[in-house]
Amino acid sequence: MIESPSSELLMHVADYFKVLAEPSRLQVLCALKQGRRNVSEIIQHTGLGQANVSKHLKTLAQAGLVRRHPQGVTVYYEIADPTIFPLCDLVCQRLRQRLEEQSQAVSQWANNFS
Repeated sequence: MIESPSSELLMHVADYFKVLAEPSRLQVLCALKQGRRNVSEIIQHTGLGQANVSKHLKTLAQAGLVRRHPQGVTVYYEIADPTIFPLCDLVCQRLRQRLEEQSQAVSQWANNFS
């Protein structure tokens, strides 16, 4: 018999996905995919405001997805958990597949009225 995850574990999993449920945080993660960046570089890459980027970086760091590297007066951020990108790729592939299936269903439905 397969054991179900504990309620505590499921709560942690849900919290992890809550962090990823914000599009701006996903933008920040994408900006860091190519390597370390400081806040100004992340702002330039995402088009988000400074306060917004700082808030999301704090949340991502608390979740263990990014880490801070102070260098003099500048702080650089980098991905701490590279498994985030294969996870996002998997979700994107599944969404793409679902959209294609829905598009085909709509096309078939529309053809019935042509």
